[in-house]
Amino acid sequence: MSSLSSSTSNYTQPKASVCAVIGGQWGDEGKGKLVDLIAKQHQIICRYNGGANAGHTIVDELGRKYATNLLPSGVLTPGCINLIGNGVVLEIPKLFSEIDNLLEKKKNDDDNVIHDLEKRILISDRTHLVFGFHKAIDGFQEGVLKESGSQIGTTKRGIGPTYTTKAARSGLRTGDLLSDFETFEKKYNKLLKTLKSQYPTCEELNSYDAQGELDSYKNIFIPRIKSMIIDTVTYLHKAIYVEGRDVLLEGANAVMLDLDFGTYPFVTSSNPCIGGACTGLGIPPRAISEVYGVIKAYCTRVGSGPFPTELKDETGDLIRKIGGEFGTTTGRPRSCGWLDVVAVKYGCMINGFNALCLTKLDVLDQLDEVKLGVGYRLNGVELDTVPYSADDLDKVEVIYETYPGWKTDISKVRKFEDLPQNAQTFVKRIQEKVGVPVKWIGVGAGREAVVVIQ
Repeated sequence: MSSLSSSTSNYTQPKASVCAVIGGQWGDEGKGKLVDLIAKQHQIICRYNGGANAGHTIVDELGRKYATNLLPSGVLTPGCINLIGNGVVLEIPKLFSEIDNLLEKKKNDDDNVIHDLEKRILISDRTHLVFGFHKAIDGFQEGVLKESGSQIGTTKRGIGPTYTTKAARSGLRTGDLLSDFETFEKKYNKLLKTLKSQYPTCEELNSYDAQGELDSYKNIFIPRIKSMIIDTVTYLHKAIYVEGRDVLLEGANAVMLDLDFGTYPFVTSSNPCIGGACTGLGIPPRAISEVYGVIKAYCTRVGSGPFPTELKDETGDLIRKIGGEFGTTTGRPRSCGWLDVVAVKYGCMINGFNALCLTKLDVLDQLDEVKLGVGYRLNGVELDTVPYSADDLDKVEVIYETYPGWKTDISKVRKFEDLPQNAQTFVKRIQEKVGVPVKWIGVGAGREAVVVIQ
């Protein structure tokens, strides 16, 4: 019996730390900041869901900002492997555009951090591909929904249509790029023919330049990407269970946009929650040691859908202006509102957060008072969780607690006890109401502008 136990021990007890970072609201919480902050503690950073619809901004040690959509947040960390999992849908032209932009921006830097970037990017051979015709369908579908007044507000990056072809078992994956090109071309043309039959009135799809896209793949993209495509399931299991290399899991979007748990149908097409980390990378749940939730000190949302604590007034406009609340991917202005504790608690239930990162507390520095949405009331009945129906969520009356503002610049603070008393009270109340400890507090844009609570 002992010999049998010994022979299977490699895949029962992880030798590495595996931590997940998940958005706890409607996205845009600043997940990249936390990932960037703790990236040096990990050898591998994995993106497990979504596509180029997600965006994050990374600020380097000199305060320079870098916006990415597909690349994991470890791109500026020397030696860090950046892995794109099977749960992601990958737009290859966009990926290389991001890589080239980073290389161009950094080429004159003395530190030369990312000169080996392409050698530090690994892509699952099971990752589904986003083609230009997926984006054409995305725009077409949004146009149809807009006419009926029920548009989702997608980024039109082809994410939903690609996940649709994945679920329909007709999609193409990065592993198909490793086969002979004739086989890839046949699969591509078969998929396009199927989609044309499904969307006969989509003019852009019917006039689509398939040959031009195929030529780009054959001559430009496939030769460049081949070395990045591997069996990431085996790679990660070896890293976690044999080599003891610490891994950080990075989710795109957030809990309230999760396909199953979010404000359906105003959601993304993948699972940003912790379950998506397992299915999007092929790692077992018991391998994950820590799950961190990232929330703003207020709430934002981009696109359509219910937003209970939204501020449609001067305060909302001020928060948007100070916080720079415009989409990384689209540039669209984000709706802003008070922190919704009910939604945060809901996310904690689903993901089992060990700790929270509270970002952008400094954005509230100028306000005379700040509020927390601590409960909902629907048809006279108090609710302590998020209702299933987006229509019901749109109708709830929010129960608020109001606190005095601190009216002080906190951007230079690095210890919790040095925060103004009113700011401390606000953070403590969030922690108390949510029931999960706050471990990090963002007080500025720079990577060093963080209060770490031991």
